[in-house]
Amino acid sequence: MASALPLPDSLNVTDFVVNQGNGVKGLADLGIESVPRQYIQPPHERFDFDSTKTKTQDSIPIIDFSKWDDPEVSQAICEAAAKWGFFQIVNHGVPIEVLEDLKAAVHRFFELPAPEKRKYLRDSPSATVRLATSFSPKAEQVLEWKDYLTMLYDSEDDASASWPPECSFLDLECIG
Repeated sequence: MASALPLPDSLNVTDFVVNQGNGVKGLADLGIESVPRQYIQPPHERFDFDSTKTKTQDSIPIIDFSKWDDPEVSQAICEAAAKWGFFQIVNHGVPIEVLEDLKAAVHRFFELPAPEKRKYLRDSPSATVRLATSFSPKAEQVLEWKDYLTMLYDSEDDASASWPPECSFLDLECIG
């Protein structure tokens, strides 16, 4: 990455990030020195992180998925999602090699040049693959500081035909 630079005045951030498919990673790769205003929540919209008002817990919720059909598991997921917004699942049965391969595939995908990634924006080869940054950038007043690639498994044929080549190595039998 280059040394930190001011954001060029001529740069239309929303166009660069959303329409051109550069994403937040593209902004970071520019080496900018500050967060663009399009990503900054107005003070009245920000979460109140006053530590005197929050409960502390030693760690994020960890949910044992070995008995995934137990109603207590789904209750634990709902509680963790509502109170924390995230959780860790253990004993899910997905081999570590699959998880590591998936992470590597995602890294390869996001290292692609913007024109290659752009193929998976609105005109994706399949409804099951989508690259996005915010959930609804045209409607949101403040953009989200993230990029994500959604690949839904509909069928092995669709996944083989429409998933990005950088992700095609995934063992579809394990996923399906």
